[in-house]
Amino acid sequence: MASLNVYSVLVNDQIIKENNCETKMGLPCVLKAFTTFFETRSISNMCCAEVVLLGKVCHSALVKTTLENPLFQDLVPATIITKSIQTWNNYLALIYSPSPCS
Repeated sequence: MASLNVYSVLVNDQIIKENNCETKMGLPCVLKAFTTFFETRSISNMCCAEVVLLGKVCHSALVKTTLENPLFQDLVPATIITKSIQTWNNYLALIYSPSPCS
């Protein structure tokens, strides 16, 4: 099982590097976007647009990497993944809306 986790981390790291995921968003928007997975919050249209421009591949890889971090070991992965998918869909639906993303 440990080898599967190591493989998963390596694959996610490769996806993140190949797609320049870490450089496509500013840190303030990254923090705001990812807190929407853990808390009910809204983010600005600017950050919402940055998430969408980040792309689904990077979004998914960064969520998985976050869940593999020992700091987040108490989180329920299925809950966070479900919330991240809902948040992604909200970002897509609201990107051109005049109201803030949530």
